[in-house]
Amino acid sequence: MLVALTLVASLLTPASGLTVPGAEHAEIAALDDLTTAGTAKTGHTDPADWAGLHSAATVNPTGVPGLQIDGYFPDTSTGNATHGWNHDSQFVIRLPEKWNGGLVVAGTPGNREQYANDFTISDWVLSKGYAFASTDKGNVGVNFHEDGRRPGDAIAEWNHRVTQLTVAAKAVVRQRYGRKPERTFAAGISNGGYLVRWQLENRGGLYDGGVDWEGTLWRVKGDNLLNFLPPALKAYPDEAGVRAAGFAAGSEFLWPFHRQYYWELTQQLYQKELDPSYQGAAADYDYDERKPYAAVAKIALTGRITKPLITLHGTLDTLLPISRDSDVYAKMVGPHRPFRYHRIEGGNHLDSLVDLYPDKLKPVLPAFRSAFAELEGWVQSRR
Repeated sequence: MLVALTLVASLLTPASGLTVPGAEHAEIAALDDLTTAGTAKTGHTDPADWAGLHSAATVNPTGVPGLQIDGYFPDTSTGNATHGWNHDSQFVIRLPEKWNGGLVVAGTPGNREQYANDFTISDWVLSKGYAFASTDKGNVGVNFHEDGRRPGDAIAEWNHRVTQLTVAAKAVVRQRYGRKPERTFAAGISNGGYLVRWQLENRGGLYDGGVDWEGTLWRVKGDNLLNFLPPALKAYPDEAGVRAAGFAAGSEFLWPFHRQYYWELTQQLYQKELDPSYQGAAADYDYDERKPYAAVAKIALTGRITKPLITLHGTLDTLLPISRDSDVYAKMVGPHRPFRYHRIEGGNHLDSLVDLYPDKLKPVLPAFRSAFAELEGWVQSRR
């Protein structure tokens, strides 16, 4: 649960002279390789955090020496057991020796911990010279909804923790390199993509732009996962019914897997967070009848971004169907804000499924890297 931070002193790391503003605890290490090729060997990442998010065919850069800071901000919840700390609001900050003047900040997909973006985002941006920072969002695991005093508080904390880390990482970068970042980008997948959207809508002054990879859409009224997953659960295996819930024609081969592992679990986790008094079956949940509007209002998106945003979303996403998510968000943003939208034909929510269906699915990670390069050029052209 979120706690007051205004009186918490920065932590001094004697070996480096670096301070992490607001941190309760931090540990620093000089590493020969900050990418997962190195950190998986030294214990400075957790491969379980990023399992299932990429295709086995993915080739990543390696050999980026620099400093890594692991730590946590003050918090009262204890779901994150990484490093044996049993303390939420853990973060990682990576500072490459050869710095390009930029910073990339990420929050994690799903309910994963702070290393979840290491293989998909950190490795690549570090190789380009960016400093990188990621947070566990302040609560982790399938019981994340137990954090917070009121419905919606746990997810609302995610947004605060990304803001908090961005401010702290900027300060660390300035100490390490002698100047503030020339450009700061937000990037994320799924729930992490939602965080990018929210930050650029509400804290745009901290960033120069962002890449949103299939971000979760939350709206008080209108499309969100609490009003398309229950109809899909109720209709399955009827193809017409599942398609009516928003799932794309041509994605039918993916439905059994997602029905078994994702649809019901996801609906239940977020219903427990946003409407905990509901006791019925997941398939019977009726968002418009239940009206958990006050809770959702704490986390809702508006589309009113203030900095350049590139959204990409797979057309065969079978957890957050594109027609009920990013197609809708693109309309919310409208034509007059700095926004670009790429629909990735054959892309699914999980790149790991490309290994099972290489003739039917296309990995989204290459499109993410292209979008990031596009964002760099776009932001530079606006200066």
